[in-house]
Amino acid sequence: MSTHQSFMQRHQFLIRRLHSLTGILPIGVFLIAHLVTNSSLAWGWFALKGRGGAEGLSVSEGGVQYFAHEVTYLNTQVPHLFLIEVTLWAAIAFHSILGFYYAMGGQGNLPHYKHQDNFRYTLQRLSGYFGIAFIFYHVATLRWGWSFLVPNGTEWSHHWSASTLAAALQGSSEGWTAMGVVVSLFYFLGVSLLVFHFANGLWTAAITWGLTVSEHAQKRWGYVCAAVGVGLMLASWGALAGAMTVDYDEAQAIEASIQGSHEVPAEQLDVHTQNDGHTLQTAEADPEG
Repeated sequence: MSTHQSFMQRHQFLIRRLHSLTGILPIGVFLIAHLVTNSSLAWGWFALKGRGGAEGLSVSEGGVQYFAHEVTYLNTQVPHLFLIEVTLWAAIAFHSILGFYYAMGGQGNLPHYKHQDNFRYTLQRLSGYFGIAFIFYHVATLRWGWSFLVPNGTEWSHHWSASTLAAALQGSSEGWTAMGVVVSLFYFLGVSLLVFHFANGLWTAAITWGLTVSEHAQKRWGYVCAAVGVGLMLASWGALAGAMTVDYDEAQAIEASIQGSHEVPAEQLDVHTQNDGHTLQTAEADPEG
């Protein structure tokens, strides 16, 4: 009988641990940071109020102002942003390819044994498949500028982060459209499945690394992972709710003021996007900030 083993079989111990590790670092850490930033559309006013900067602003306006400041900082002040993105994409590619490999070789028994663990195993695989498609669409439309995949061709810009995000999800700068509803539902399903995939992956990662050996330890860690999942789910839904309720023109006015306070060169503010014939106007710097 042949004893020849494939590369994957010979290095299974290391590769499985690297697979679980990349799901936490950097992918999981980025997911948490991304959802916290985006959900500030819902809670940003309260953060401003704590600093004494929410006077005269509604909850929605405060969320837009806080979110816009954060996105501007991340895209203009964070050092080595390109290197961070390359590292993240390499981790996603590694984790996804191995995930497909393991999923194709796994055998689910859900039809015969409908226990909780089997449901989680099946949903982990399905959420991984859907999550990759969702991540690709999200990045392609809101980072790479593939506006042909967005209703009415909205092109997202970090200079106009809240208003263009709202237009992309609502379907136009004039309000909701049928395709906007479709995109928003796709986002709701995508972010929900990604959060589940991460939270459930945290639980299985502890088993992979031998950190939760006993059933009791796995149960206690399961409570922690469930709490993380609930918190991130609320953040993701808050982010979507915030973007779906943003008033486009109101957000534009706030963003124009912020760009003036950051003294962004005029040529960088000349951002145009077509939505039902509506074109973004170039912002003029406000010397008063």
